[in-house]
Amino acid sequence: MQNNDHQQINHLDEETLFVVSQTFKALSDPTRIRILNLLCCGEHSVNHIAETLDLSQSTVSHQLRFLKNLRLVKFRREGTTLYYTKDDDHIMNLLQQAIEHAAH
Repeated sequence: MQNNDHQQINHLDEETLFVVSQTFKALSDPTRIRILNLLCCGEHSVNHIAETLDLSQSTVSHQLRFLKNLRLVKFRREGTTLYYTKDDDHIMNLLQQAIEHAAH
């Protein structure tokens, strides 16, 4: 490890550590991974996510709320329907890299 790398690791503040750990927590759940993977392909309604992934609307809504709080997804409302999409390309890239890594 180079000295500069070591110095960066020592200077992580508590907020950064918390955000990073929460991000990995989000990516540690198979249901959230499935939802994020679907949202990598574009915008989907809660109903469509539930139907596509064979999950209850309640489960999808709960997981989307968790992901929204971490700013990994965002939504727009059209009438009574909520449409979700990815909100963080960095995390989506990380997820896709992890999926590609697992496929090797």
